[in-house]
Amino acid sequence: MAVVATYSDSQSRRPNIQSLVDLVAPGMADVNELILSKAGSNVELIPEIAKHLIASGGKRLRPMLTLALADIFDYQGNGDVTLAASVEFMHTATLLHDDVVDESDMRRGKLAARKLWGNQASVLVGDYLLGQAFKMMVDVGSLEALRILSTASAIIAEGEVLQLGAAKNIATTEADYLRVIEAKTAALFAAAAEVGPVIAGQDDSMKLAARTYGMELGYAFQLVDDALDYGGSTADLGKDVGDDFREGKITLPVVLAVARGTDEDRAFWKRCLEGDDVEDGDLEQAIDLLKKHDALSDTVIRARDYGDKALKALEALPQGRHNEALADAVAFCIARVS
Repeated sequence: MAVVATYSDSQSRRPNIQSLVDLVAPGMADVNELILSKAGSNVELIPEIAKHLIASGGKRLRPMLTLALADIFDYQGNGDVTLAASVEFMHTATLLHDDVVDESDMRRGKLAARKLWGNQASVLVGDYLLGQAFKMMVDVGSLEALRILSTASAIIAEGEVLQLGAAKNIATTEADYLRVIEAKTAALFAAAAEVGPVIAGQDDSMKLAARTYGMELGYAFQLVDDALDYGGSTADLGKDVGDDFREGKITLPVVLAVARGTDEDRAFWKRCLEGDDVEDGDLEQAIDLLKKHDALSDTVIRARDYGDKALKALEALPQGRHNEALADAVAFCIARVS
């Protein structure tokens, strides 16, 4: 079952990020090499767990943003590669921690690390990767880049705590939820984008444009994921469709459906999400309620609005193939639900 949405893009082909992938391919080869080297340790379990997740795929969109938004200003040096690897380590550490908090079984189509090595090992290896990320940031020698990424790390941790407060709570409001995804998802997209012009020595207007682009793209990316959990495919998600529902996660489609539903509808959501009492057929009923109250389609509309804001931010940045590739990345994020 797919969520049908058409993004404001006149291309007849399905948008993809191949133009961005091709553009940063040389830098990403260096990033991948650095990631593998920095994931090493004399403690055997650390590289085993780290490489399980690192090698399991993922588009690595965040580090690609760092490379592209440094290269758009003709940055010369290797700081972009080092910061891009730092960003990916931060993201990977967050995934390891998230899977423990959410008690997730799958990650990117494979068993989550916690299912193979346990919760304790997953958390501690996540901490190790964060430590490596900060060491690489220091190596770059940009205090401003270090400030931006370290601030993002603290905000992500705050987002985890905010999400705990919203978990299994159907009284969560749209504003509450947007605070969670700003902290958990959009903040790292924003930081990954902003450090590009920072190390390229650009002025505040360029830094702000890059940060705004990343932030709005992060919002769009997460909202599309929210919609896909109820109307996508396992291939799109890298996990089983309906995992958010089974784990009792309160995402925007649920927030909208609860607010628009009847007392009977709210009783259903309360039983399933707050009471952990999910029965056969409940996922299908949840999807029916989301469709009945336009919760999926409105989530996609909001994602498109954030995508439009990301495209608007690009107008302030240098025009050319980098700009076009970054615009393609926005179209791709939205097109995942079409």
